[in-house]
Amino acid sequence: MTELRVYLPINDLQPQFAAYLATPLRARGYPPYEGQNSLIIEVAPALSIHRIADLALKESPDMEPGILFTERQFGLLELHSDDPDELDKAGKAILKGIGARPADQLAPTVLFHDIIDDLSDQHAIILNRSRDASILVPGVSLLIYEMAPALFACVAANEAERAAPGAVINDVQMMGASGRIFMSGTHSQMEQARDAITKTLEAVKGRKG
Repeated sequence: MTELRVYLPINDLQPQFAAYLATPLRARGYPPYEGQNSLIIEVAPALSIHRIADLALKESPDMEPGILFTERQFGLLELHSDDPDELDKAGKAILKGIGARPADQLAPTVLFHDIIDDLSDQHAIILNRSRDASILVPGVSLLIYEMAPALFACVAANEAERAAPGAVINDVQMMGASGRIFMSGTHSQMEQARDAITKTLEAVKGRKG
């Protein structure tokens, strides 16, 4: 039996987050573009994601898969399209095929968040060694935010950028046991981003894990 862990529509991909999804590490298929719409699915067991991909792409063959990935326990699929109706059709086909509803997904859990002001140069250097997006520079305010399941970092990062478009996405860790976001800018921008993430996660309907 397939367990739906995440069912995540994301409307109007923001410039930085779309570019992040288009990096070679993450975009194992077709890279998305700013302004497109995305649907991200996570299921267990991992290999059941291939049935999900089959259901979606046969229903809406013009959509583009950006990520098809199997972790040790979970499988994830990212689909994107200019047409939100195509994503909606694909999503309905997926849900029907596995006998699930969007609310059957896991509700996101906030694990930790903090804003670090006036980032030191040594701290910036060591973070830059492992980041996948933009360079961190000393002196900025750094927002760190962790949640579970990990894929909710995607919608969180997109909505944080929408709320604080002048902020910089430094890293989005969307695979694994938990999701993590690193963003930088002014303190007020980080407060705006933090509050947008919290509001977004609180609005997601799902079951307790």
